[in-house]
Order: sequence, then structure tokens, then C-alpha cells
Amino acid sequence: MARPDFWNNQESAQKTVQALKKVRAITDPLLKLGKQLEEVALLDELAREEKDEKTREEVRSRLVEMDRELDRFELRSLMVQDADPLGCFLSIQAGAGGTEACDWAGMLFRLYSRWAERSEMSVSIVSYLAGEEAGVRNATINIRGDYAFGYLKAEHGVHRLVRISPFDAQKRRHTSFASVDVVPEFEEEPDIEILDNDIRIDTYRAGGAGGQHVNMTDSAVRITHFPTGIVVQCQNERSQHKNKATAMNMLRSRLYQFQEDQRMAEAQKLYNEKGEIAFGSQIRSYVLQPYQIVKDHRTGFEMGNVDAVLDGDIDRFIDAYLRSRAGQRAAELGSEGEKEKKKQKK
Repeated sequence: MARPDFWNNQESAQKTVQALKKVRAITDPLLKLGKQLEEVALLDELAREEKDEKTREEVRSRLVEMDRELDRFELRSLMVQDADPLGCFLSIQAGAGGTEACDWAGMLFRLYSRWAERSEMSVSIVSYLAGEEAGVRNATINIRGDYAFGYLKAEHGVHRLVRISPFDAQKRRHTSFASVDVVPEFEEEPDIEILDNDIRIDTYRAGGAGGQHVNMTDSAVRITHFPTGIVVQCQNERSQHKNKATAMNMLRSRLYQFQEDQRMAEAQKLYNEKGEIAFGSQIRSYVLQPYQIVKDHRTGFEMGNVDAVLDGDIDRFIDAYLRSRAGQRAAELGSEGEKEKKKQKK
């Protein structure tokens, strides 16, 4: 990169920079941990020599924090997709359950916004359609930060809520559903061809969250992709041109993820065969009545502090999912290796 002619070939230079960023994402945390370990070792030695309990307590505290950093590093090492380090578009769609489902979708909207804030990531609204009585019918947010897609891809699927309905005068227990879709936000456009005849572009006046321009101009944009049935929309900018550009970026991202999903064994769980947003298709259940628990049906991990989860504390669910997927990939590779050995013996 220090060569004078490095930037003469922009495409090649960008690829080199991206490759370097991936390497540094691995080496920099390790170098930082190594330096911290040396400092703690010296501090511990000093504490032992001087029998300083206060310094020993500082050593213990720093070791606990280093252990957490090591866990975070280990978790990132499980993110092997090229798109994992990128930001993402996260969409929430209310499912079966009417007003209850819209309220549940609104709760999920807050959950992921809070998670992003706690993770020091930025959040911006791309589109937002409020429910008639409460919550949201559908919404898309753009979350930007290191490995936002890598973490939040664990949330892709149907989420189920069981509670005493605040909208039911008889205080009966209701079950509500909402789906969450997560696709990467590419820094450069992915190599996805979109034919003009394959899409329809509609413009309309924005409604709901979106700024002072809402309902004043036909600035919002909706794009429908006929071959896949994918629909994207954007309303957060004053300019129709900017909203169209963002919507096209989202469409490319969704088409990229669609193609990736088709190459994976679990493709039927996602876009084209994801199933109805209703009972039996959920990845996670949030139960507030008759007891309180949040359980992920893919990993079996569960938490009793539902309020904390609804306030964005989902890191342990993400951790469990990524480790489970890594174990499945290792098992699949081992199985393929055994099959290859048997072929060679024959």
C-alpha cells in the first residue's frame, strides 16, 4: 500500500484494502490482548512483591474483562461469511394476530434498536408503517457497526410472544407472531444483475416515522422484484432519488442473501420456503404468561429475565446460535470428509 502506484488500479487496490481489513480484524484484537496480558502479569508480580491487596483486586478485575474480550474474539472467529463484518438491514413484519401482532412487532423494533445502541452501533429508520391501533405493521432499520450482520443474522426467523393481552378487556392470554429478516448492507454493490423488466417501482407518500416531510410529497419508494417476490421500500430521505438508491441497494442485498440461502442446506427456513408467520415456524418464544421465559428453539438456550431480553439483552442467544452453527458446520465437514475417504477406498 505504500507503493506510489498502489492506487493506479482502483479495483485491485480496494480488494487489497478489504483483505487487509479482514486480517486486521483478527490480528489487532490478539495483539491488544497480548499487550494487556503482559501489563497484567507485571502488575500481578508487583502486587505479590508488595502484598498489595488493592492492586491484586485490580488484576482480578482486568483478568475478568480480558476473559470477556477473549469470548468476543472467539465469537467473531465463528463468523466466516464474507458479509459478516458488514452493517445490515433488519426488517420486522407483523404476522398472525392483528393488533396484538403489530404491538409485538413494535416491541421487537425497540428490542433491536436498544441492542444496537448497547453495542455502540448506529441505527436509522429506512421504512416504517405503523399499525392501525398500536405498534408497527412493518419496519426496516439500517444498523451500522462492526459485524452487525454477523451478529444479527442469528435473529432471522419468526418470533413468538405469549402474554395477557393489554387489548383484551377479558384479560385473556394471546399468542402473537412477527418475522425478522436480516440482510447485509454492502459497502460496494454486489455483483447482482437486476433487469428492468423484472422490477416495478412505485412511489407514494410516506407515513409514520420519517421526519417533517412525511405525507407532503411522493418521496417514498417501493420496489417489487417479480422473479422472487421480494419487496423493499424506503421513505427516510426527503429526496425520491435517494430513497430509490437506498431501496435498490436493499434489493441487491436481499437478492444476494437469497442466492446465498439457496446454496445452503437450510434455505427452506429462510426466504422462499420460510413458512407462514404463525405457530410452528418460530425460532424463539417469549413467554410472559403463565410463567416468564425466553427460549430459542434452535439451540435450546433460554433466559428467565424477559424484561432484560426485551430491552435488547440478546447477546447470549446470538452466542449460542453462532456456536451451534459452527458445530453443525464442523460436523458437516467431517461427514463430507468421511464420504470422500470411502470413495477413495473404492
